[in-house]
Amino acid sequence: MNKRRIILLIVDFLFAVLLVAGDQISKYYAILMLKDQPPYSVVDGVFELHYLENNGAAFGILQGQKFFFLFIASIIIGMILYVLFKMPYQKKYIKLHLTLVLIASGAIGNLIDRVRFNYVVDFLYFSLINFPVFNVADIYVTVAAFFLVILLLFVYKETDLEFLSFRAKKFRDIK
Repeated sequence: MNKRRIILLIVDFLFAVLLVAGDQISKYYAILMLKDQPPYSVVDGVFELHYLENNGAAFGILQGQKFFFLFIASIIIGMILYVLFKMPYQKKYIKLHLTLVLIASGAIGNLIDRVRFNYVVDFLYFSLINFPVFNVADIYVTVAAFFLVILLLFVYKETDLEFLSFRAKKFRDIK
C-alpha cells in the first residue's frame, strides 16, 4: 500500500469520525432538549423538532428487530470498508470515497444508538408533508445513496469498477 493511499484512508477515517460525531452530538442535544417536551416549531406548519425513539427502520418498519439491524449495518459497513481498501488511488474515485464514507457514517451513527439505547433517536420532522421523523445519520445515508446511484449510472463505467470483480482479476492472471 503506497503512502498516498494510506493518507486517503486516514482522511476517510477522520471524515467518518467527524460525521459520526456530528450525528451523535445532534442526538445528544435532541435528548437533552426535546425528550419529554412538546415538539418545537422551527418554521410554523413546515418544520419542527420532534423527539422520537425509533425501534424500527425507515418509516417505522420492522419494529423491534434490533439484531437484524445490527447484522445488516455490520454487513454494510464491512462491504464499504472492503471497497474503500480495494479502490485504486486515483482522483476519479474521490467522489465514490466521500459517498461511501457518508453511508458508513450514517450506518455507524444509527448503529451506536441501537447498541446504546435499543432504539434510534429521531428528531427532525417536516410537518408540512407529514414526512417521518428522521435524524442526521439518516440524512447522510439518504443523500449519499442518491449520489451513489448518480455516480454508478452516469459517472463510472463498468470498467472503472473492475477492481471489485473477482472474475476480472482471475481472468487477467490466466492471460
